[in-house]
Formats: sequence, C-alpha cells, structure tokens
Amino acid sequence: MTNVQAATGIPQHDLKNAIDAAGRMIPPSWPLDTSVAVNPFFGQGTDSLANVAARLGRISDVSVVMPRDWYQNKIASGEIVDADLQDALEASLHKDKPSGVLELKTAAESSTNKSPALPTITSLATRQSDIDWCAFMEDRLGLWAGGYFDQGQALWAASRRSGAWKSWCAWATHDLSPQIQGLRNFPGYVDLLPETPVDAIAGITDRLGIPESAFASYFHQLLLSLGGWAQYARHELWKAELAGRTDNTLTELLAIRLCWEEALYLQYEEQIAVQWQETVKQHAEPLKPSPDQIIDEILQEAAERASQRNLSGMLSSELPSTTTAPPPQLQAAFCIDVRSEVYRRALESVDPSVQTLGFAGFFGLFTRHRRFGSDIEENRFPVLLNSTLTSCSGKADDPSEKSHRYQARSDRAWGRFKLAAVSSFAFVEAMGPAYLFKLLRDALGLQSMQGACDPAPRFEPDLDIRTRIDAAETILRAMSLTAGFGKVVLIAGHGGNVVNNPFASGLHCGACGGYAGDVNARLLALILNDPDVRSGLTKRKIEIPDDTLFVGALHDTTTDRVTLFDQDGDYGSHADILKKTRDWLDKAGIIAREERKLRLPGAGSEKDVLARAHNWAEVRPEWGLAGCQAFIAAPRLRTSAHKLDGRAFLHNYDWKNDAANKFGVLELIMTAPVVVASWISLQYYGSTVAPDVFGSGNKLLHNVVGGIGVLEGNGGKMRAGLPWQSVHDGNSFAHQPLRLSVCIEAPVEAMTAILQRHDSVRALFDNRWLHLFALDDTGRMASRYKGNLTWEPVITKESENLHIKVPA
Repeated sequence: MTNVQAATGIPQHDLKNAIDAAGRMIPPSWPLDTSVAVNPFFGQGTDSLANVAARLGRISDVSVVMPRDWYQNKIASGEIVDADLQDALEASLHKDKPSGVLELKTAAESSTNKSPALPTITSLATRQSDIDWCAFMEDRLGLWAGGYFDQGQALWAASRRSGAWKSWCAWATHDLSPQIQGLRNFPGYVDLLPETPVDAIAGITDRLGIPESAFASYFHQLLLSLGGWAQYARHELWKAELAGRTDNTLTELLAIRLCWEEALYLQYEEQIAVQWQETVKQHAEPLKPSPDQIIDEILQEAAERASQRNLSGMLSSELPSTTTAPPPQLQAAFCIDVRSEVYRRALESVDPSVQTLGFAGFFGLFTRHRRFGSDIEENRFPVLLNSTLTSCSGKADDPSEKSHRYQARSDRAWGRFKLAAVSSFAFVEAMGPAYLFKLLRDALGLQSMQGACDPAPRFEPDLDIRTRIDAAETILRAMSLTAGFGKVVLIAGHGGNVVNNPFASGLHCGACGGYAGDVNARLLALILNDPDVRSGLTKRKIEIPDDTLFVGALHDTTTDRVTLFDQDGDYGSHADILKKTRDWLDKAGIIAREERKLRLPGAGSEKDVLARAHNWAEVRPEWGLAGCQAFIAAPRLRTSAHKLDGRAFLHNYDWKNDAANKFGVLELIMTAPVVVASWISLQYYGSTVAPDVFGSGNKLLHNVVGGIGVLEGNGGKMRAGLPWQSVHDGNSFAHQPLRLSVCIEAPVEAMTAILQRHDSVRALFDNRWLHLFALDDTGRMASRYKGNLTWEPVITKESENLHIKVPA
C-alpha cells in the first residue's frame, strides 16, 4: 500500500481527487501588474445561486446576494414589479419556493435566518482561549507566503526551488513565534511532518477523524480561509495547465493550513473534541439550500428581470432612419469594454459621417510582446488562451534600444538600493532633500503623465504573407467589417492612465491580459495597410479601397483622450482627414468627460475628470467597469440611438454574414468575449455582495505584498478582488449587483447548437450566472433561454402576452 492507504485506508487517487476538487472551487488571482477580472464563483458554475449560497454559507460567513432590504426598496419604489416577481418564481426549479408573489413580498420584508458557518479547529481554539489563533495563524502564514510568492518586491525572498511545502516546513521549524504565543512545541511538531504534502494531508485527516464524505467541504473551507494566497496558488495552477504542465502549490498550501489545525487540536482537544466531531458530521451532510437561500435566489432573479424589462423597453423603441446616412469618413473600432460605450456615443454625435464598431480589445492577435528595450514578455491576449504570435517594439537595428535597456536596468538597481537594509537610513539622510521637488510636484498633480510612447511594434519573427492574409480575413469577418470601409478606420485599444494605484492594470484591457491595447491595435493596422494583404483579401471577396487607411490608437479611459499612432507609417496623403479625426476625437472627449463627471464623486467639471488621473490621493480616478449589466452582439444600428450609460458591452455582429461560415464568429463570441464579460460582471457582483471575502477592502489601508497583491493593513492574508472604493461612492453603491444579460441577434437554433457543444458555457446559462436573449431583426428581445437547450418567447409581433412587459 501507499503511505496514504496505510494512514487512512483511502486510495491515494481518491484523496488527490478530493484535494483537486476543492482547489478548483478557488478562483485564480493574477498578480497586480497583470491583474484581470476573475469570476469569484469560478468552479461552481454547474450549481445554482442557492446551491452556491448553501455551500459557501456552510464554510464561511459569505453572502451571495444583497441584504433583503435592498430588494424590498426596489419593490417599494416600483423598480421591481409583481410581474418580475411572478416570472422569477415561475423560473425557479426549487421545490421549496414560496407559493406566490404575496408570500415572496412578505419574505422580502423580513430578514434572512442565517445559520453560522461551521467552525474550523483554529476558530474553536480561539473561542477556548484568550488568544486569537485565527488572526495569529493568518499573520504567520502571510509572513512566510509574502516572501515565498514574492515577485521582486522583497529584498530577501524565500527560495521556491523545493516547493511551498518544504519551504514552509524549513521556515516553521525556526519560527519561535507560535511557541512564544502559547502553541507548545510547534517547531518540533513541524519537524516530524512527512516529506510530501499529500502524505501530511492523509495523516492529519485520519487523526482528526475526517471521513472521505467531508473532504470536499472541509478542504474548500480551509483553502477559502487563506484568501488571496490560495487564489494566487490557483493562478499558478492555471498558468501551468495552459502550458501543458501541472502545479502542486495549492495542495501544499492546504497541507500547511491543515498543520495549523492539527497542532491546535492537539493542544485544545479536551475542550473542543465534542464540538469538532459534530462539525465533521455536518461537513459530511449532503448540500441542500435552505428556504431563505431559495427566496434570496428568486429575489435576485426578480431584480435582474426588472433590469431586463427596462433594457427590453429601450431596445424596442423605434430606430432612426438610415436612408440619409452619409458614407463614413471615419470608422472607429473600439474594445467592447463598457467604458467605450460612452465615448463611442460621444464620437458618433460630433459628425454624421463617423461610425463606430465594437470588438474584443486584443483585436484577434494572441501576441506575446516585448516592449522597447525590455526582455520581459507581456501576454497581450485573454488569460483563457495561449499565445500564437510574438512581437516587439522598435526596429531590429535601432541603436537606442541597448541604451534604453541599460537605463531601465539602472533604474531598477537604484530602486533596490533605496530599499536596501544597509542603505535605507543613510539614503534618506543624504538624498531625502533631493526628493522635495518631486514630492511637491506629485502632491500638486503637476507631474507629466506617461503615455504610450514605444516605437511602432513589429512581429518577430515576421509573418509570412499567407498568415497575414488569414489573420486579416478572420479578424475583419469577426468584426463584421467586410464592406463599406471609411476613409480612415481607427483601431482603438484602451488603457487607464493613473498614478499611485496598485490596481492600475485592472483599469487596462482585460482582453489584453491586463495591459493596454495599443500594441495589438498598431499591429492590426500594420497588417491591414499591407498592399499584399489587401490583394489577398480581394481574392477572398473582401475589397478594401486603395484610399482607406487603418490607424492604431489608444483610448485612455481615465481621461477620455485618444492618442493616434499616425507616425507608424507614411500617412501624408491622409493628412487632412487625420487632422479632422483629431478634432472629432477631442470634441468627443469633452462630451464623454461631461457625462462621466456626473458619476464621479467630487468632479464638478470635465476638467476635474482629467485631473483625477494625476492625483496620487484619488481613490476613484475612474469607475472602471462598475455598472456593467448587459452584453449586446448585434449591428451597431440596433443600439446607436440608445443611451446605455456605460453599462453594456457592445460587440458588432451580423449573423447573416456569418451564416455561410457555419456561425463560426457566433461560436467565438459566445465562448470567448461572453465568458470574459461574465468574469468581469461576476467580479463586480462578488465584490459588492460579499466585499469581506471577494473584495480587497479599503484602498486607504492597502499595502502591496510581493508585487502580487495587497494586504489590508500590515499583515494577515492577502486580499483579492475589487477595492470597496471601486463599487461604492461613499454614500451608495456605484455598481448594481446583477448577473449579465447577454443579448445576441442570431437564430436561436445556431445558439442552441453552440451551447450543445460547449458544456462549460452552457452551464453558465443553465444555472443563470448569465441570462441569454435572442434579438430579432429589429433589435427587440424575441426569445429568452430557459435552460436545458430550451427557449421561451419574450415579445410577439402583436406585443401581447409578454413575458417581459414593455413600458408604454
């Protein structure tokens, strides 16, 4: 037998499966420099909201919905009407649901009867002593983890060569703090642990009397209690699996956490044994949502139905006539990011010859990029995927690249010298006065903001002509841009420009892996301006006029300024239209800032919006994607007349052009941009309904740890998710926690076939983590996806017997 079998009688593969299952319910968390939105309910998409509430309620104090009074206020104000409540009741598949709307409304007026979470041994030991062992354990484990996971911030980082388990064991055998605090002979206990983490887990679970039926629940609880450390370890596993490898860090963290449990049990067994045995029994019980959790799920569904009813009413309004629309002089393709909706609407308003489009911000290029003078490769594509291309900035023989690289290395060395233990005090005394001007400049917001200033990017190695033509065709068809080209076609990536903000990358483009979208935009413009590529596209029935120019651009979402990269080529023949384009972009920026100032606390004018990017004390330089509620894939005509207030992802899509392609573009939209949008939506949702577990806390208390995350204060567990200031303005919520409504103008048969082929995507819709609607050819919501590959009508041509009532 293996060591595991000898210790527990459980086959090793069964134990490993239980460990793996618990680990996959932990959402990954990317490091700060490449942070992207992550669904906090990742790994639980095959369950309903009520079932997830039951699971998380058993192991923590987390809530998955808003307090009851939030729904009651919406009912009282008329935002949620009886029809919404009735529809939500009918949609619920739970047997123990309220009998009718009246009972549901009565429940909304009462508070939830919430059972306390099951205790860990650490929390039981805390109750039996005057020592807060939970906080102490978090502090000691966090101190080790901060050094172990460090990405360049620590001066003496822990070695990672032997893995987390051996690293922690070596550290813990020399850490006398637990013994001083009152945990007897903790170093000696650690010294006798097995060589492998799986053997340690097997032995501890056996000695603690944990049956196999309780493994999944208990292991999940312990990993969840580690906060951002477990999520970062899950990210390490994610990266490894994308590369065809595996990673054991999450298992090692579970073993470490279990060691604290056993060590405390050995010391407090007499006082907590009975409580612990009862706790283990409850971990082993089948999962079942309570009546209150079912009611909460239905109330949440009703709130979402109310939002969908309003959206339906907007989309059902009559569209403007297009018979007199002039040919486009400027077409601007922006990222589908909800922040682009405000700017796109503003840009379209400045001149009737301006058209905008929406497409995923990496623009179909899965590029691993090196910036000018840098050796670091940046993954400028969605984290769900692998790279297929490599690129770099600058010409191959640029003589300034070497000096640029040396300067960057010198700056890094100077930065480390400033922080070094041997020089810190002397540095402050000798060099402190020299920083006075910088401190005053930054405090007064007089610093110049760094823009995108790298030389033009290029593919390295260069792409052959066939690959370029294939890429151009695929991208243009995915953008539904195969005819009617304007004089100038802007390819506009986006990024956020802020100072003193650890979460800066979270304001960049999620589709570009937490980087700005300038590189991808410039590379695509390079491909589409290639005469040989255009010649090849003509043979594939995509004719780009000779006088059409593609130009890369970058939309700064914090200031609503757009940078044109019109120096990337010889664009002299288009000087007049480019000058006019800059004028349009500047006017659109003023309009967009005037609109955005109304949402930003303390912004009295559009100039105040610009100043926020420079303010190193500003906790809300912009709202990011707060407020996101819908994803719409349809021709721009369907939404161009509607003010969506920066709450919708807008993706251009024409199913009639895609039908000949067997709906390949539709499949790409539903399996990539929609999934990424769901991660964004659910991150904002989770950070709003459960900020203590799924949010990163108060920005004012943050300290960066390891370059990968933040602590709230000076110790404890690492926090992941959005800061409170990203979802709340100080008085009320800036984000309404509603699961995303996905509206696609396409035949239901085509969408059903795609869901049938992609189980993980289908699960998101079946369990209502996303809502799916089919739009008709007028842009109206025609059908709603019910689940299990079935649909129901929403609006009939006669507008009778509506499931979603359209306001008069």
